[in-house]
Amino acid sequence: MDLQLTGKKAIVTGSSRGIGRAIARQLALEGCDVAICARTAGPLQQAAAELATESGRKVVPIVCDTLNADSIKHFVATAAQELGGINIVINNAARVGGTPGTIETVSDADVLRDFEEKVVGYLRTVQAAIPYLKQAGWGRVINISGGAGRAPGTGVSGGIRNIGTVNLTKSMANTLGPYGINVNAIYPGQTITEATFERYAEQAQREGTTVEALHQAADARTVLKHVVTAADIGCFVAMLCSPLSIGVHGEAIGIDGGNRADMHY
Repeated sequence: MDLQLTGKKAIVTGSSRGIGRAIARQLALEGCDVAICARTAGPLQQAAAELATESGRKVVPIVCDTLNADSIKHFVATAAQELGGINIVINNAARVGGTPGTIETVSDADVLRDFEEKVVGYLRTVQAAIPYLKQAGWGRVINISGGAGRAPGTGVSGGIRNIGTVNLTKSMANTLGPYGINVNAIYPGQTITEATFERYAEQAQREGTTVEALHQAADARTVLKHVVTAADIGCFVAMLCSPLSIGVHGEAIGIDGGNRADMHY
């Protein structure tokens, strides 16, 4: 199926590795020109070069700290200039899991920082991009939430910021829909990324096993016998960004391979 994304202009935050990089990669493979950002220049530039070589599309690396409002404005404005506009915004930049801590141990400063990084950072990015999306007359915004929004356990900060992200998504959808801009969120669950394989390598060395054996064991514990990968998420997000997905709007969709016990209906 042709997702009709050739020539679209996308920005992806937090995309030098992990889920963000996988999303940027898939969008580029589908024909988008992409601006990617992260805090550290070296890995970001390497990622951009590799993605551009693989996809044949323009991939622009721009250093950005999404805890800094001016840095976000610079990223979006520079991306729009380099790409010739913006059609797609992928909000992904946030530390995985947020600050650990229960109601008894977490500090209010950590909760506020996590909220600013993810919820306010996402808000600032979309606010900066709205003029370009309106100018294009068509757009997609995808906000990457997280599993703690539905299953927080005893943690505090991760769930708060992820629920905030989903509420923000619905508000954005209600406001931006009339301009031809679809807005959705996804809830990733356990996801295989580069960091996962780094942990497997350390564990394999300690336990005298192999990375492949640990990966296979993790797959075996899941409903589908497959732990969701960053590439899986990249493919799904690309489908949500397609003009063909116009009917999906203001939703929060779980991508966890069916491993959560909770139901939503």
